Amino acid sequence: MSTSFAPSLSPLAAPFVAPHGVLRVAINLGNPVLAKLDAAGEPSGISADLSRLLADQLGVGIAWRIFKKADESVQCVRADEADIGFFAIDPVRGEGLHFSPPYVDIEGAYMVRSDSPLQSNEQVDQAGNRVTVGAGSAYDLFLTRHLKHAPIVRAPSSPAVVDVFMAQQLEVAAGVKQQLQADAQRLPGVRLLPGRFMVIHQAMGMPAQRSAQAREHLNAFVEDAKRSGWVAEAFVRHGIQGASVAPAGYPAHD
Repeated sequence: MSTSFAPSLSPLAAPFVAPHGVLRVAINLGNPVLAKLDAAGEPSGISADLSRLLADQLGVGIAWRIFKKADESVQCVRADEADIGFFAIDPVRGEGLHFSPPYVDIEGAYMVRSDSPLQSNEQVDQAGNRVTVGAGSAYDLFLTRHLKHAPIVRAPSSPAVVDVFMAQQLEVAAGVKQQLQADAQRLPGVRLLPGRFMVIHQAMGMPAQRSAQAREHLNAFVEDAKRSGWVAEAFVRHGIQGASVAPAGYPAHD
């Protein structure tokens, strides 16, 4: 990892952020842009790197909690079975969680078949357009609030969205733009609609019942990681494209 990032937290912060003596980290593999498992079965990606950086600054080890779905990771942190997790900021998820300022902004996009009459995001919300999305994902939460006419078909997880879209001959698939772009390269007869239908602000989160000191330490850690250029370097290191470093000063959420 980059050596240009000066530690901002001392081990004195460990009792607040990692009160069990080890940093318990919930990692969601549902968004491969941010996290996945390497050949040895260890977490990798920007979320894993941020976890290791935080643990190093606190002077503690890491205990991983690995999940395939975002809502499972959310429940783990809400229940205080993990100290931190990585989540899209969303009002539904906010209950029981403290969100740090975001560290990355990710676009959500729609996929359709090449012969689909749909040409724009604004045309999707029609009664005849079944939209598939990963159950419990940030895209599911957003579309549940915003789609008034198009029915939602929930895939078991975000990585399964395109498979469900193809198998059930649905009209629209919704998800992480980069993942859909990768799927479009391996599958014939599909295309992405131009632009985006939403932007996800991806943040670190901790149980809401943690102290004000714990929340302040986590917020400062994320802001310093952005300000120092560490997050931008992580984008290059992991070949992340189509996402952007969240601007500094974006407020945290409780």
